[in-house]
Amino acid sequence: MPILSTRRLTLSPCRPEDRDDFIALEQDPEVMRFLNGGRPVGRAESDPDADFLMPRGDEPHVWTARHTADGGFVGWFCLWPDDEASAELGYRLRRAEWGKGLASEGASALIRWGFESALYDRITATTMAVNLASRRVMEKIGLRHARTVHADYADPIAGAELGEVWYEARRSEWRGE
Repeated sequence: MPILSTRRLTLSPCRPEDRDDFIALEQDPEVMRFLNGGRPVGRAESDPDADFLMPRGDEPHVWTARHTADGGFVGWFCLWPDDEASAELGYRLRRAEWGKGLASEGASALIRWGFESALYDRITATTMAVNLASRRVMEKIGLRHARTVHADYADPIAGAELGEVWYEARRSEWRGE
């Protein structure tokens, strides 16, 4: 995995030294709100039934995002292969970094790399329908709404009744901005 650079971010393949920063993200109830209802994930905890990524620093396909200027931790991004032709985009940023355009900046870099270097044909991303901020990021980076899925959860979190939205982009249609 290459190091990717944007105007304000450096995305490097994650390392075990990033573990504490990753875990700190999972301690913030607002960061976890649309993943597990805002329950902080304990340092030693790992939920084997979780359907979301909780990196610890040794996962493939996960990049640690840091400010290029000072190396400060911003969050992480991933482009997780579903198969040879498609991958799923994911990201999680520190709350202090929200609203600055960094999610769009980092996600755009991964999409560009995914289409131009990894040669994926399709990139998807998902979130809860009520997660309007994440949906705006997906739309801003050129993904389009593909479907909304409604599932029955044993222990649903607030907003689950509105479903999970899937966004996607195809290399053949990608605008490459």
